[in-house]
Amino acid sequence: MPLHKYPLRLWDTLKLREGIYARLPAHYLKSLQDKTPPTPVHWKPHGVKYKLNEITGQRERVQDVPIKIYYPPESQKGLWGGEGWICGFRYAGNDKLSNRLKKTWKPQLFERELYSEILDKKLTITVTMRTLDLIDAAYGFDFYILKTPKADLCSKLGMDLKRTLLLRLARRDPSLHPNDPEKREAIYNKYREFVIPEEEAEWVGLTLEEAVEKQRLLEKKDPTPLFKVYVEELVQQLTADVKKS
Repeated sequence: MPLHKYPLRLWDTLKLREGIYARLPAHYLKSLQDKTPPTPVHWKPHGVKYKLNEITGQRERVQDVPIKIYYPPESQKGLWGGEGWICGFRYAGNDKLSNRLKKTWKPQLFERELYSEILDKKLTITVTMRTLDLIDAAYGFDFYILKTPKADLCSKLGMDLKRTLLLRLARRDPSLHPNDPEKREAIYNKYREFVIPEEEAEWVGLTLEEAVEKQRLLEKKDPTPLFKVYVEELVQQLTADVKKS
């Protein structure tokens, strides 16, 4: 299952409070705590807490129970639109008294060329029909990638593409249509609402392992002098002693 799709476990949350993990950017740490549930794909919520029993006419409580979905590793290399594998059972015969057999339902996959305006490139990506419908509903590939939250993209490739698009917008890369500045400016204006600072964009979609390695390289490039570390620790210790007294 993709690590970025689910909230952090308790141990991981505690780990973020110390060492190099605690020095990761605040906006990145905040993104790890995002618990927004994904949009239902393989099931439909009731939308109500109670409904009337058709036989007794009495009001009964109903619950939304999501279907458990397995996302194979190959789903992270494509854009499946939130679809995955569903494991269950089917009846061997036409009646419910027949034997049950294990069955896995898998989405139908296609390879399609998708054009990115911001990158000015055609990308060959494995998708599902739902992905193509979502791209149409978003009015284009770039809008789909930029608008869709990570829980719904459910794809490492999708998040890497989002980071690439955001960086291109943040840097106003002149290599995009170098001979046509008016067209380049029109593209940037079209996606202006998604522009964020470059220092934030470069962290979007990174796994925790990638983020830690990035932070380690940044600190190695520009290490904090030891005397500053010791001074900060001394100040924190003195502050704690004052509070205790």
